[in-house]
Amino acid sequence: MPPKFDPNEVKIIYVRVTGGEVGAVSSLAPKVGPLGLSPKKVGDDIAKATLDWKGLRITAKLLVQNRQAKVEVVPSAASLIIKSLKEPPRDRKKVKNIQHNGNITMDDIIRIGRIMRPRSLAKKFEGTILEMLGTAQSVGCTIDGQDPHDIIDAIHNGEGPEIPED
Repeated sequence: MPPKFDPNEVKIIYVRVTGGEVGAVSSLAPKVGPLGLSPKKVGDDIAKATLDWKGLRITAKLLVQNRQAKVEVVPSAASLIIKSLKEPPRDRKKVKNIQHNGNITMDDIIRIGRIMRPRSLAKKFEGTILEMLGTAQSVGCTIDGQDPHDIIDAIHNGEGPEIPED
C-alpha cells in the first residue's frame, strides 16, 4: 500500500520550456501525473507564466502542494541577457541558429548580476559580474560597444568599470 497523501507537503519540479508556448504534454505527464495533476492544465499554466519570455528557452519551477501547481520562472543568465537585447520574438520552429549580435549597457549587466547573485558561485559581487560578462561573450553580444572579454581583462587589471559592492 502506498504511503498516505500529505496535503501540506510541497514538491518542487523543474522543467525546461520554451516561453509562451504550451510544451509537449507527453513530456510533462511522467513528471506531474503521479502527483495527481493534469499535464494539459499544468502546460497551460506554464505557458501563461512564461508569456514575457516568448521564444526563449527558460526553466520553470513548479511548486506542487495539495494537487495545486504554482509556476515560477527561474531565468538563467543567458536568457536574461538575451531578453535585455530587446530582440523581436522569433518562432523557434522556423528560425534556427540565431546570432545575438546586439549591444547592452554595463548597467544592464549589473542589474542582471543582482538578479543572479543568489545563484552565483562567486564570493564577491565582482565575481558575479565577471560570470555575467562571460555569459554575454558566449551569447555573442557587446557591452557598451566593447567585446566582453576586453572588459573582463580590464577588471582583472584593476582598470575596468566601477562595480558596486553588494
